[in-house]
Amino acid sequence: MAYYLIQGSYTPEAWADMVKNPQNRLEINRAIAENLGVTIVDGWLAFGEYDFVLIIQAADRISEAAFSLIGWAGGALKSIKTTPLMTWREGIEAMKKASAVTSEYKPPSK
Repeated sequence: MAYYLIQGSYTPEAWADMVKNPQNRLEINRAIAENLGVTIVDGWLAFGEYDFVLIIQAADRISEAAFSLIGWAGGALKSIKTTPLMTWREGIEAMKKASAVTSEYKPPSK
């Protein structure tokens, strides 16, 4: 299972609706995610460039993409950004793998 960072921004209309009718969108979206085989590890409101941040875990890119597409299709988001994450253990494995062939790499010549 892979981890992803999801950053999103709501439309002004969505914010107006949530101010009129406050609701925990994290819990509402958690049930939708589970139906797709996606786990929302946790989420936060951000009030900056992005309005919310989620850390999710998905079995594959298709499941993650389906979760993001549902967000877009609802019309409440003006932006969404997905960043694949890797654990430090995975990162170290990648570094070791790269290290094994580093001597083979030659940068472009002028």
